[in-house]
Amino acid sequence: MPDIFKTFRLFSKNFWIANVMELFERWAWYGFYNALALYLTLSKDTGALGFSQAEMGIIMGTGSMLLYFLPVITGALADKIGYKKVLLISFTMYVTGYFMLATFDSFGGVFFAFLYTAVGGAFFKPIISGTIAKETNEKNASVGFGIFYMMVNIGAFLGPFIAGLIYKVSWNYVFGMSMGAIALNYLFVLIFFKEPVSIKNNVPLSKSIVQAFKNIGTALSDIKYLLFLFIMIGFWTAYNQFFYSFPVFVEQWGDTTHIFRDIHSIFPAFAQSIGTSEGSISAVTLTSIDAFFIIAFQIIISSFVMQFKPLNAMIGGILVLSIGLGLMFATQNGWFLILGIFIFGLGEMSSSPKFTEYIGRIAPADKKALYMGTSFLPIAAAHQLSGFLVGNIYEPMADKFTLLKMETAKRSLNIPSISESFTQNEYFVQAGRLMGMNQKQLTDFLWNQYHPSKIWVLYSGIAVGTALLLFAYDKLILKSPKKN
Repeated sequence: MPDIFKTFRLFSKNFWIANVMELFERWAWYGFYNALALYLTLSKDTGALGFSQAEMGIIMGTGSMLLYFLPVITGALADKIGYKKVLLISFTMYVTGYFMLATFDSFGGVFFAFLYTAVGGAFFKPIISGTIAKETNEKNASVGFGIFYMMVNIGAFLGPFIAGLIYKVSWNYVFGMSMGAIALNYLFVLIFFKEPVSIKNNVPLSKSIVQAFKNIGTALSDIKYLLFLFIMIGFWTAYNQFFYSFPVFVEQWGDTTHIFRDIHSIFPAFAQSIGTSEGSISAVTLTSIDAFFIIAFQIIISSFVMQFKPLNAMIGGILVLSIGLGLMFATQNGWFLILGIFIFGLGEMSSSPKFTEYIGRIAPADKKALYMGTSFLPIAAAHQLSGFLVGNIYEPMADKFTLLKMETAKRSLNIPSISESFTQNEYFVQAGRLMGMNQKQLTDFLWNQYHPSKIWVLYSGIAVGTALLLFAYDKLILKSPKKN
């Protein structure tokens, strides 16, 4: 323990300020992002927007893609005009973006607001990781990035956990929470943050950006590396369903009343504080458990997988993640949903960090930073693909409202179309009345009639397919026989 404290003292004040800003930024981002799919698709009479799953997929997929692609440009801008200025730009775009998301209600307006907010995130993303890299050295880098990863997950837990408690009261509280968390970062950057030392250059910004894209082309000219990145699009696509599909699936089909009752029987006050007025656990609160599991078990899992090669650890982790996805989408039972999240988290903890480690190991010694810069490309592509899957496969196969409309059409029931004066919830109520069912019976009927749980085959299949491709890549591409 004394050695740890000694290591802590080696870190600069800027290092700790950067980590605190990361915590609040992740708090703000995941606080609304874990709930975004619900905000976009739930019935308008709940304060949400009532968009279709396809519209949600377009908004989230395109915006999230930009978030991971644009750091190529924003990183070059930060090196040119300074980290502090870019952080202020980022925070301003974040605050105004969250405000617009809470205010706009048309598809075009919300689409623009999320793209705008994602660009703000793209300004922030390379700055803090760059600061951590500048403020650490060979002696403390491992511990330093471990602290950084912990801050990420503390924020990723607190934001959604709190959002899950307040979004059913008012969605404005969720966006207000995100705005407040980001506003605190103004204080840290203006009062405490110091511009990291950097090498000045007179290269015009436009040339720096062009050079960045040329560098990407250089890295991707390595065919083996390009193939690896292409395969990993599958992993990130499967992983992204935790944000795109899972909150909606839980809200529409999941039964978390058992969780609430079991917790209430032991800790009634705690159950009341985290539960809903209907005696359940909200979908957003449920998603926050993933970050909690990472905080609790990442060190243990990292210690276990360090004995394996990064590629083997990734293959094993992705297979474990596929099992978690299967449980998350194959059942309505709340406790099995939590078990699925736990197994999903184990797979995430085994594979995600190893992805970065693997790229660092295979990169040529003089191109490590270049290769690391391209590691976001499969994540960006996977977000675009995830948005497509939600709109073109999840919606017709598993979206409760879509399935109900199919059933009412079969029965030729006379129910008004969704409009400003007739919401999704009113559609459900009227459909249930005409079919002679209450809402619980209607949900069970649609579950048994249309089997939306089949979506697990697609999501788990993408993960398993990725693991098999990585295995083939390892055996056939990396270990191809050498000529004598």
